Amino acid sequence: MNKSGPLVNIRIVEFAGVGPAPFCAMLLADMGAEIITIDRTVPSGLGIKKDARFNPTTRSRPSMAVDLKSADGRAVVLRLLEQADALIEGFRPGVMERLGLGPEACWETNPKLVFGRGTGWGQEGPLAESVGHDLNYLALTGALSMIGPRHGRPAIPLNLLGDYAGGGLYLALGIVSALLEAKQSGKGQIVDAAMIDGIQSLLTHYFAFMASGRWVFERESNFFDGGAPWYNVYETKDGKHVCVAPVERKFYDQLLEAMALDPVTIPDQLDRETWPELRQRFADIFRTKTRDEWCAVMEGREVCFAPVLTIDEATHHPHMRARRSFLDVEGVLQPAPAPRFSRTPSSIQSAPSIPGSNTHEIMSAWGFSDAEIADLRKISAIA
Repeated sequence: MNKSGPLVNIRIVEFAGVGPAPFCAMLLADMGAEIITIDRTVPSGLGIKKDARFNPTTRSRPSMAVDLKSADGRAVVLRLLEQADALIEGFRPGVMERLGLGPEACWETNPKLVFGRGTGWGQEGPLAESVGHDLNYLALTGALSMIGPRHGRPAIPLNLLGDYAGGGLYLALGIVSALLEAKQSGKGQIVDAAMIDGIQSLLTHYFAFMASGRWVFERESNFFDGGAPWYNVYETKDGKHVCVAPVERKFYDQLLEAMALDPVTIPDQLDRETWPELRQRFADIFRTKTRDEWCAVMEGREVCFAPVLTIDEATHHPHMRARRSFLDVEGVLQPAPAPRFSRTPSSIQSAPSIPGSNTHEIMSAWGFSDAEIADLRKISAIA
C-alpha cells in the first residue's frame, strides 16, 4: 500500500521490546515512517498472544527475525542500519554494545544514524542497569506520591505516565528532533529518553507550585489532586460518576448556577479551609440525579463538565464518533493515529505483524538477493 503521513521516506530500524519503545515506533509508523522491526528468532516469552491483532502497538510495520548473537545476523542488521535514518531500542544500557551494535559501531557505516534509546533509569547513574517498570519510575520521581486519596496509599495511574507519556512520547519527540538536526549537520546522535526524565519533565509546572508555596504536600489538598471541590469527581444517584473542572471563575459561576447554588452562600473559590465542607456539599447535590440527568442539566453550559465513561462507552460517544476517534483493524477496535495532520494525514498503515513473518519481504526491499536470504536462512542467522 502507499504510505501516508508526514514522515514518509524516513527509514527506521526498531529492535523489538515492550513498553515505550514499541509505542514510540507505532507513533512514527502511523505518521508514515518506514519502520522494520527486528524480532528474535526464538520467541521472547513476553506473554504476548500469538494472534498479532491483539498487540496493536506493533501495527503499521512489518517484522523480521534475526539472530543478533551470530556474526552473520549482526552483519545483516548493520547492512540495514546503513540504509536507515534512525534506530529504536529499549534494552538495558550496554546490551546493544555487547551485541556489537552500539552507536560507535553503527556510526562507522552510517554517521547520520539517529540512535534512539528508551529506558527507565537512563544510560548512566547508580540505577542505570537495574530492573524496573512504570510504577517504580513514578515512585522515585515523586509523581506517585501526589496521586490518590489523602488517607490511604497512592493510586496507580495505569502505566500511562511512565511507559507512554514520559517514555514513548519523549522518545518519539527526541528522534524526530534529532532527525531534523541530522539533516543540517550530517551527523547522528544518541537520544537518551529515560522515563524518569520524561516524568520529571511532565512535573515542571508542579515544581513551580512548590517553589511559590502554593503546593501542600498532602494528597487531596491542592487544585489538581482532588482537593478542590471544583476540580473533582462525584458519584451520581445511579452509582456512576461525573467530573467538574471549572478552574476559571466565569466557568465556576456557571457551575454554581447549574447546581442551583446561590453564590452569596458559597465561600470564596480559592479558600482552601472551606474546601472539605464544600466538597461534601457538592457530593450531596450530585447524588440527587443520575449521570445522564446531570449531562442534560449541564448541556450547553460552559462549566467544564464531563461524564466519567468506561472505555466501551467512550468508543460510542457522539463526539468520538464524529471525529472517527476509533478504528477497527481486523476486528480489533483501537484508537486512531494522533496527532492529526491537515495535509499529510497519518493512518494505520497495516495490521500488526506476526513476529518474524516478513523477513524475506523486508530483506528483498532493503537490497538483499534471494540467494543471500536463502544462505542466511540455512545458517539460522535469520528465521
